[in-house]
Amino acid sequence: MIKLLIADNHPITRKGLEVLFSASPNIKVVGSVDNGESILEFVKKNPVDIVLTEADLPKLNGLTVLRYLKNDHPDVKTIILSAQPEEVYAINAIKAGASGYINKSENVITITEAISKVNDGGIYLSNELTQQLAFGTRTNKSGNYYKKLSTREAEVLKLLTVGKKNKEISKELDINEKTVSTYKARLMRKLKVNNLVDLVNQAKLNQEVS
Repeated sequence: MIKLLIADNHPITRKGLEVLFSASPNIKVVGSVDNGESILEFVKKNPVDIVLTEADLPKLNGLTVLRYLKNDHPDVKTIILSAQPEEVYAINAIKAGASGYINKSENVITITEAISKVNDGGIYLSNELTQQLAFGTRTNKSGNYYKKLSTREAEVLKLLTVGKKNKEISKELDINEKTVSTYKARLMRKLKVNNLVDLVNQAKLNQEVS
C-alpha cells in the first residue's frame, strides 16, 4: 500500500483528491496539509512514501520543500501537481528533487499511474515533454529561456511571481538579501527583461500561454 501525503492550499482540492483515492486498493492517503512547513513536519513524524503537492504553497513553496526533502528525507518521493505549465517548471522541479510533474487538468487515471510509476522508482513527465527532451525540441521560444534557469533561480522567480519581497525570499530560502538581488539580476538577464515588473509579467504571461 502506497502511503500518500496530499499538500494543497485549497481545501476543496485536498478533499477531492482524498475522495478520489479513497477507493484505490493500492494508495492510502495518510495525511492532508495546506502549506510547505506542514509537509516537513508531517514527514518527520509519520511514514510517507510519496508527497503529492502543489508548487505554490504558503510558508514554503513547493520547490523549496523539494530541496529540504531531498536532503533530510531522501526515501520520500515527491510529485508536483500544479496548474502551472510543465514546459516552464517541470524540469527545474525534477532537478530540485521531484520524481514527477502532473498538470491539474489530468484525470485521476493519469495521476494514479504517475504515483505507481514513481513508487516503483521511475520519473513521471507527460509524453509531450518526454518527447521534447528526447528530440531536443521545444514548443515555444520561452521554453528555451526557462531551460537555462538553475533550480535556485526558478525558486526565486516562483516567489517573485507571487509577490514576495526580497526580505521574504531571503528568509524562506535561507539566503541573504544581497544574494536575492543577484539572482534577480541573473533572471532579468536570462529572460531578457530590464526591470522587475517586466520579469514578473513575462513569467506570468508564459504561464498563461504555454
